[in-house]
Amino acid sequence: MLTRDEALQFLYKNLRTENLIKHSFAVEAILEDMAKKLGEDPQLWGLTGLLHDLDYDFTKNEPEKHSKITVQVLSALLPLEAINAIKAHNYQYTAQIPQTYLDKSLIAADAVSGLIIAAALVMPSKKLADVTTKTLITKFKDKSFAAGCNRKRIELCEDMELELQVFLELSINALKRISDSLEL
Repeated sequence: MLTRDEALQFLYKNLRTENLIKHSFAVEAILEDMAKKLGEDPQLWGLTGLLHDLDYDFTKNEPEKHSKITVQVLSALLPLEAINAIKAHNYQYTAQIPQTYLDKSLIAADAVSGLIIAAALVMPSKKLADVTTKTLITKFKDKSFAAGCNRKRIELCEDMELELQVFLELSINALKRISDSLEL
């Protein structure tokens, strides 16, 4: 399995958009904390989150190709569980139905990271430190806020027997932990 340093080399080689790199860090942090909460492997889950959008800059205009290039590049470097989760996060095009906790956690973390960052950016301070779980719940319920954020994907947390509020709290705390890297 790749080390985080090796994964970062892949990340910086393949992603050119600063916001996408930050998004990758955010999903990594959420998945690490999810793994700890669920008794899973934080290193494996973190690497999965870090690398899940590795091909996005190349496939953003062709969603049917998204994750397929990543899987080709990483298939010999990550366990099958991670590869399947990366495929499953784009299940509409890969036909990899989300089944495992990692599959569903990646999908939920991918979506919730956008909601949290959007919530931080509308705060007067533009800082994650000022985003509370209560704020996130309110923003989650407001379908016009971060309208592109798929709430159904976030609700996959319930498939892991995590209430929405618990998942939102875990996720915001994960991002607060890396707020310097996110510059928020």
